[in-house]
Amino acid sequence: MKHQHRYDASGKQLCCTLEEKINKKTDKQTGCCSTHNEHEHSDDDGHDHSGTDQTTFQMFLPAIISFTLLLIAIGLDNYFPQSWFTGYVRLGWYIFAYLPVGFPVLKEAFESIRKGEIFSEFLLMCIATIGAFSIGQFPEGVAVMLFYAIGEIFQTLAVQRAKSNIKLLLDQRPDEATVLINGNATIKKASEITIGEIIQLKSGEKLALDGKLLTDNATFNTSALTGESKPDTKLKGEAVLAGMINLNTIAQVEVTTAYTDSKLSKILEMVQEATAKKAPTELFIRKFAKIYTPIVVFLAIAICVLPMLFVDNYVFRDWLYRALVFLVISCPCALVISIPLGYFGGIGAASKNGILFKGSSFLDIMASIQVVVMDKTGTLTKGVFKVQKVVAVDISEADLVKFTSALETKSTHPVGTAIIEYAKGTEKNATVTDVEEIAGHGLKGKVDGKEILAGNAKLMQKFNISYDVEIDNTPFTIIVIAINQKYAGYFLIADEIKEDAKQAIESLHKINIKTVMLSGDKQAVVNAVAKELNIDLAHGDLLPEHKVEKVQELKQQNLKIAFVGDGVNDAPVVALADAGIAMGGLGSDATIETADIVIQNDQPYKIYTAINIGKKTKQIVWQNIGLAFTVKAIVLVLGAGGLATMWEAVFADVGVALLAILNAVRIQRMKF
Repeated sequence: MKHQHRYDASGKQLCCTLEEKINKKTDKQTGCCSTHNEHEHSDDDGHDHSGTDQTTFQMFLPAIISFTLLLIAIGLDNYFPQSWFTGYVRLGWYIFAYLPVGFPVLKEAFESIRKGEIFSEFLLMCIATIGAFSIGQFPEGVAVMLFYAIGEIFQTLAVQRAKSNIKLLLDQRPDEATVLINGNATIKKASEITIGEIIQLKSGEKLALDGKLLTDNATFNTSALTGESKPDTKLKGEAVLAGMINLNTIAQVEVTTAYTDSKLSKILEMVQEATAKKAPTELFIRKFAKIYTPIVVFLAIAICVLPMLFVDNYVFRDWLYRALVFLVISCPCALVISIPLGYFGGIGAASKNGILFKGSSFLDIMASIQVVVMDKTGTLTKGVFKVQKVVAVDISEADLVKFTSALETKSTHPVGTAIIEYAKGTEKNATVTDVEEIAGHGLKGKVDGKEILAGNAKLMQKFNISYDVEIDNTPFTIIVIAINQKYAGYFLIADEIKEDAKQAIESLHKINIKTVMLSGDKQAVVNAVAKELNIDLAHGDLLPEHKVEKVQELKQQNLKIAFVGDGVNDAPVVALADAGIAMGGLGSDATIETADIVIQNDQPYKIYTAINIGKKTKQIVWQNIGLAFTVKAIVLVLGAGGLATMWEAVFADVGVALLAILNAVRIQRMKF
């Protein structure tokens, strides 16, 4: 079957390139899947499907053998001359030194030509090295191929490291669940759970797959899916979604969605597609190389042949050598290899820090962000109830906490759970009797013989108990307490701000990025959070369409905007922003799928980290472009004038490529 080249939407060739070769190697090593499907080509089209796991030593072994033989040959040529090391023996020695690193490249060049891809990186290296052999420059011929092979190994290791970081990140996500089989609880991989099986969900556990609730009722933290800070109580038969966290009693869920349709699977697909979305700089270099490579081949031929018409003492061997030097210098390996690697290194470094970039283009965008717009619930706050303040009246705070938490042990409401957590066990020795739940109001009961009322202001009004009316003006949830028909104080319960939220805002301000908060919560609540975090602008009482309007207003000012959200209602705004960022640890499938960047661990500080990685990646890419063009321009002039040898050419091409690769790898070792 005749081979058909494959291209992506941007025109990038997906086969018969050094990048494809390296990606296939690293996919075998890391267990990841590459971005193309193997069934798209036939088994006999020259692709190697065998792929075995290689250690780093095994990867370097051909280069070590070649380098050792080359050093011995150079020693016998220049430092320890031997009478037998001449003629065919010398040629054979250099050929043996060449083959470990040269044969794989010769094979790739042959396969590329057979498939119609003539001007590949492989062919340029073959022409240069075989040409060097043809004019007797054996050491240079071996050295060019040796350094090219070493460069390829370094790139393979760098890409492998980046993919391993991504794979490790994904492996940390929960992928097991407790399944009931014939009444027995069994731990099972989420990928093996089928539709119809029953998952048993303990308190605090996250649901692995979508399903239908079988228990009479259960309360879930759904802030990631709905954007609402209040926990949601589900009744029997209602749908519950992957990512919801069970808050109290043990719940049973019948699975209704296959693992392949889960959030985890979708994120894995995004990882595979991440490198396909190229940055503008990378796309330019690819197009540049596609035009540039054939031009330099013909220029090299011209350097060799044209002087015949103008130079009196024309020596073919000398001009061929100059042409080969020019060809080696001109090879765009340093750019073609190091620039994609720089971006891939950025994606890998981000993954190591719990951030998934869906393409290198978003690294460039994050480097130029001017405004970060954030949702409140689930992004800057945890989306869970916590006791923020306790006010006791005519009673000690310890006794108020003890009596209230003891009464709340008879309730399953999340607000009660927050008070019990705050009490830290002080209620354990109390005797609780005659507990009555008053729907929509709160609880009534006896604790150690004292009548306790715990609920909202309506409960106090129902029993004609006077209380501090200032409570009615508080934007947060208030649990008012009365003991023996007398007002005893209150608990202020609110959504807790994430530990690193303030640090995140401060860090963004330090790099002159404006911060804006949009929320569906009351304006009073939004203002309180904005004041505590020192956010520049804050808007509350917003529906999803209002959030879109606010972002559009900012875009009309020609500002580069990143929007960070975690709920389904954030998906439209995430799509509208220049860079849409999803809080992915608990974030909804819709938002994660729409977003350009996913923060896996839900930490707001990672917004700053993502911008920092984008800036550093762009800096490294432009360092590599500058290095490659400067060195090549200098040595090209020297080479065309006959002042540069093949050794300078090796440095200008493979040496610069190696330096650029090492520079690109540097980002994966940086701490952000």
